[in-house]
Amino acid sequence: MSDLGSVVWPPAPIGTTRLVLRGSAARDRAAFVELLASPEVHTYLGGPQPRDRIERELPVVPERWPGSFVVDLDGAMIGQILLRRAPEHLRPAAAGLVDLGYLFLPRAWGHGYAAEACAAALDWLDDVLPGEPVVLTTQTANSGSMRLAAKLGFTEVERFRAWDAEQWLGLRPPATPLPA
Repeated sequence: MSDLGSVVWPPAPIGTTRLVLRGSAARDRAAFVELLASPEVHTYLGGPQPRDRIERELPVVPERWPGSFVVDLDGAMIGQILLRRAPEHLRPAAAGLVDLGYLFLPRAWGHGYAAEACAAALDWLDDVLPGEPVVLTTQTANSGSMRLAAKLGFTEVERFRAWDAEQWLGLRPPATPLPA
């Protein structure tokens, strides 16, 4: 699911103007529970998971796998960036490509943190896996996610229906073109 090849994980923390992207730690567990159980966060993702199940099943150090970054603001987790390669994808045009996902706690919305964190994660990916195109899928009804995709340089590949809603698949071409 998250095959990024020989990428060393976790990488050194990645600093931006306001944020740090890092691997997860035990101190992030409560924020992960809040993130995964939030109805607001999961409005366009099929709904939240039951909090009691999350608390019971989530490991002490959650989401510790290659491509899963904690987004840290002033020492506290506010979100998660996901870079993963799915060998099989809902859409054939995206199969085998790196997929960008992100989740942020509602209190972090509206401050530009998602754009800042996603841009830093994509820059990191460009360094460790040069020449990789990246895809992003979101519901067209998620206007914030649609704006973020455009800001990050994703362009529409196709629209399709899944989970009873119209979905949008965008592609960000490689920053460094693949050799001919």
